[in-house]
Amino acid sequence: MKITNFNLGTLALAATMTGTLMGAAMLMPPVGGAVAPKASFELSASNVMGAIDVALHVRPTLRQQSSSAASKARPYDVVVVEGLDYDLDAVITGADFVPRLQLASMPKNLSLINAADRRKEIFFKAVLPLVLQVNEEITADRQHLKDIRAQIKSGSKLEATDKLWLAIMADRFNTRRGDVDAILARHDVVPPSLALAQAATESAWGTSRFVREGNAMFGQWTFSASKKGIVPGGRDAGKTHRIEAFPSLMESVRSYAFNLNRHRAYREFRKIRAVMRANGGPIDGHLLAPTLHRYSERGAAYVSELQSIIEINDLRGLDNARLMDIDPLI
Repeated sequence: MKITNFNLGTLALAATMTGTLMGAAMLMPPVGGAVAPKASFELSASNVMGAIDVALHVRPTLRQQSSSAASKARPYDVVVVEGLDYDLDAVITGADFVPRLQLASMPKNLSLINAADRRKEIFFKAVLPLVLQVNEEITADRQHLKDIRAQIKSGSKLEATDKLWLAIMADRFNTRRGDVDAILARHDVVPPSLALAQAATESAWGTSRFVREGNAMFGQWTFSASKKGIVPGGRDAGKTHRIEAFPSLMESVRSYAFNLNRHRAYREFRKIRAVMRANGGPIDGHLLAPTLHRYSERGAAYVSELQSIIEINDLRGLDNARLMDIDPLI
């Protein structure tokens, strides 16, 4: 697809003028609205790590009211199954780990939770384990790549399975075959703070039609007739793109990470991330956000929103979050 080049200087003034309103908006996340579509590529099947599917339910605290009254805001309690009640603040401070949980899909009635802070908390706690598990898969691949690189440098002969895997990885990330360093520069983790901020704005905090109907948390476009997709409301005449649908939230996160790691529009993202890694510092989602100005047609205003979400919700602390160890006896 064509990637529009945005003039950040032109948009800077608009971003500044809306900055004050942006902070307030982040405190009360929307419960509806469309997400901006993005480019997407075919994603090969990945190894699925052991995880527990969990469900989230809401129940009314008051008796059922008339249909007219029911359309108004109603108080709801949230009943969270075991595992999703972990302490997010403790994770941010590094005092606790994140459980290995998977929501197959977002709660359909998440928007009925009146308290904005509670709704945001549930959203972050549901999505964070998915992001960390995808990053863990990427980290495992990176270690395998480093092991293969060490074998090549030592002159050792690679196993046939390693040769095949390396060729597949080169094709997936559009690099020259045998160039391990080029693959490593592309195939790297996405900081949780950035992933959570993008998931929040792209999915209207887990309540958009796209995430409800197709687990599409990041608004990726598809033009392929072989893929499931959802036609955006108000799509311009003559346009054929759809929002790609996924069988699970996990697959949506995997596709999102792959998109950032391969698409030409995000070269700057990968370049700055590689510099951060080479310098031994943290891969900072807040600092990487400006490199994604092409992710949305909103450009600089989109970047400003991502950074506001990260700042207001103290998401930077989640860039160092870790999953609980797998019990070797299980």
